[in-house]
This record gives sequence, structure tokens and C-alpha cells, in this order.
Amino acid sequence: MRTSDIAVSGLRKAFGDKVVLDGIDFDVAAGSVFSMLGPNGAGKTTTVNVLTTLLKADAGTVRVGGRDVATETKEVRAAIGVTGQFAAVDELLTGRENLRLMADLKRVRSAGQVVTGLLERFDLTESADKLASTYSGGMRRKLDLAMTLVGSPRIIFLDEPTTGLDPRSRRTMWQIVRELVADGATIFLTTQYLEEADHLADRIAVLDQGRLVAQGSPGELKRQIPGSHVRLRFTGVRELDAAARLLAGATRDDENLTLRVPGDGGVKSLQALLGLLADHSIDAEELSVHTPDLDDVFLALTGRANMEVNAQ
Repeated sequence: MRTSDIAVSGLRKAFGDKVVLDGIDFDVAAGSVFSMLGPNGAGKTTTVNVLTTLLKADAGTVRVGGRDVATETKEVRAAIGVTGQFAAVDELLTGRENLRLMADLKRVRSAGQVVTGLLERFDLTESADKLASTYSGGMRRKLDLAMTLVGSPRIIFLDEPTTGLDPRSRRTMWQIVRELVADGATIFLTTQYLEEADHLADRIAVLDQGRLVAQGSPGELKRQIPGSHVRLRFTGVRELDAAARLLAGATRDDENLTLRVPGDGGVKSLQALLGLLADHSIDAEELSVHTPDLDDVFLALTGRANMEVNAQ
């Protein structure tokens, strides 16, 4: 079992009379991607700010990299990297100078070699000596993340890192995130793109009105929502009739010779269905499993069709 790089218990935070985080609990396994989803004002960025020592919690315990964020602030900051919603690059410096400044601030050894390596990794070598003010949005995002990686932090917080990027730049960032995890990093990701969480996250937590309303893998969350089913297609009416008699709760489509069988989309239920058909010598020509997507999950859990930009 993997150890936890982030452990949160009973975290509370209020601003005046407004409770933003109302006693939330979660763990993030080392070497994984953990994504926090939530509508505008749910408390995602507040959570990030507490975990990265920028805000003090009102109650609860938070440990990052095995360190208490309240009493071991310096040690926590040494272990983490943070990329916020907006690229924090100095537009009056070149890409190379931005990276070199960060390397000097973190007192990185062999800074020149580190900077060159990051420029190559993020495909910024050709534009390295151009002012950051001339960079596209995607290039600024890549430079911002490269700056975050100076010093090789073990735990990386990405707060809506792909907001405003075109689809190609977004997928480039996804690939970079996968490479970071492959190298052993732990990623805490907030995002307004449900597809992004679905593609990247090992576990997802849904935050709504300051409370975690669900946690689990993308697959586990989808299976919690009604609508999962198995679609069976048969070669002829005889097989369709036999299966329909056996599976009383199924919905049949005579034109397409298919049955829609309600289920949870899990492996065990699928094995049981196939075993039942085999026991009655019924062969299906084609089988497909359909589960709700994260949009359906989000709507069911929060009552909102999708998230909005710039969460608190």
C-alpha cells in the first residue's frame, strides 16, 4: 500500500460568517494524481492555499510530505511546488531568465544545467531567450510549470493549470503531468474540466458548499450514478427472445436485436451476466458497457450541470 503524501482531517476554514471548508477529510497517495472538483465558490482554491501554507486553517490537521503545515511550514514549502490559476511569470524577463531566477532563489546546484533541461523538456528551447511577454498562453503555462519544477519538488499543486488553453496545449500539459507522476511525483489537481480529471486522476473528490460529497476513482464515482448498463446485441430474434425472457429487467430493441441490461458497470456484475447467459447457452454477438460520465456525476452530486471558472 502506498503511503500518503497529503493527509487532511477535519479541515475547517471560514471568512467571517461564511464557512468555506466545513470539516473535510481526505488522503492523497504518494505517486498519484488526486483531483478536487467543485463548482464556483466550493472551496477548492482555499483548500490549496491551506495545503500550501498560504492560509491558516481554523481547525483540523493537515500534513503534507509527512509535515504539519501549521508547525513545519518551512519544511512543507521545501517539499512542494505550486502552479496557480494564472501563470506567475515575469514578462520583463526571458524564459531562460525566469527559470534561472527561480533556480537562484531555491539555491539549486548546477542551475544552468537544470534550466537547460527544463527548457528542453517543455519544448521552450527555441523561445528561451525571448521575453515572456511575447509568449502565447500555452507557452506561458508551460514556463510557469517549468518554474514550479525547479528544485524537483516531490509534491506538486496544480490549481486549474489549463484554464484558457486551447485543446492541443491542454493535452500537452496532460502528457507532462503523466510524465511527472511516472517520475514519482504526487499531483494535487483542481480543474474546471471534467474530462481532464477523468483522464488524469487516480482519485477524485467532489467539493460542494464546503463539504466533500463524494470520493473515489473516476470509475467508482460513475458507477454510483444510475444509468449504467450493458448493451447486448444478438445475431437473431431467437437469441434475443431467449435473453429477454432470462433478463426480465432488460429493455429490448427488436430493430437492432439488442438488450439494454441495467447494472453497475463493474467487473463482477459483468461476469455474473455473462455466466448466466452461458449457463443457458445464449451467445451474444456483441457486448458494450455504458456508464455515466463525470458530467452526470457532477450534476447528480451538486445539482449543477458543470463547473464555473475561478473557484474560490
